[in-house]
Amino acid sequence: MSFPQFTRRRLLRATASVGASGLAGCSDITGDDESTDRQMETEQVDEDATQVGMIYALAGLDDRSFNDAANRGIQRARLDYGISFSNHEPETRDDIAMLQKRLADSRLPNYDLLCCIGFVQEESLSDIASEYPEQRFMIVDGVVDAENVTSYVFSEHEGSFQAGHLAGELTSREIDLGTGATVPDQRTVGFVGGVENPLIERFEAGYRAGTNYADSDVTVRSSYLGSFSDIEGAYDTAKTMYDEGADIVYHAAGSAGLGVFQAAQASNRYAIGVDADQSRSNPQYADVILASMVKRVDNAVYSATSDIVETDFQGGSVVSLGLEANGVDLVYGISLEPAVPDEVAAALQQSRDDIVAGEITVPTEVEG
Repeated sequence: MSFPQFTRRRLLRATASVGASGLAGCSDITGDDESTDRQMETEQVDEDATQVGMIYALAGLDDRSFNDAANRGIQRARLDYGISFSNHEPETRDDIAMLQKRLADSRLPNYDLLCCIGFVQEESLSDIASEYPEQRFMIVDGVVDAENVTSYVFSEHEGSFQAGHLAGELTSREIDLGTGATVPDQRTVGFVGGVENPLIERFEAGYRAGTNYADSDVTVRSSYLGSFSDIEGAYDTAKTMYDEGADIVYHAAGSAGLGVFQAAQASNRYAIGVDADQSRSNPQYADVILASMVKRVDNAVYSATSDIVETDFQGGSVVSLGLEANGVDLVYGISLEPAVPDEVAAALQQSRDDIVAGEITVPTEVEG
């Protein structure tokens, strides 16, 4: 079975709505994070509509981050194309394989596309895609080499460089806004990851490179939770970092990152969110969220769905979304954008431009 070869036309259409590149704390970047529609669309199946099955990452919906971003993408596709979709939230790795197989077997509805959200789905999808060659899939944050799978990956290291550049610039300055403040003589920042693997390590690698670019004297403390849902563990880890002098902690820990924000408030320090503009999706923490490194997972889901609707499925391709395509970016928090000095904002814009131009190469692995 063959599928059309990859072109950038549909990808560019999907990302065009992001707007001009650069840093902006505006709602157009991430859409409405305040609510997530968990309705199982199979209750109202329109057999003539394109059918999409959504299999989310283990943290599930209402994570105010990664999964909710994917949900926004399919919601937008429903509005634009009238598609029908169903939401499926696995609780274990075994659930993922079971859901992939069950939805591929389904005939009511007969799914035109199965969206597999998260790197944890990669291994089982490699087997399921081979077993069901007529079923079309897309995967986010993983690569499956099969003609019936489109793989979407993000340059998290590029966006994380921007987060590190911001943290490195601000930790050496006196900032006092919201409920947070910096201690300039400490020059220390932190990173809290979820599960330690090559994907999340890209966040740390970019973050470290960005802080070093801003100020080589900045100390970066890092720790991994072994989970994307351990809010208490994230709180304890971040609180220790703040107690040891960190002014700013960046997390790549999924819904567990809420614990980082709670620790920032308790310590009167700052945090940087991930995947979505978390100052909007979690307004109760907007007084400590300096910025968020957003991943346009919504665009990946929307792009794959629109390709199905328009019979332009990009099977066998790997779509890479970085700063240049607005697939990742840094957005300032809605309450704390005034805390960022003009010269820092200008420096971040310049480093962003230099990354896009290839003048700065961002590492994907932690050095040293």
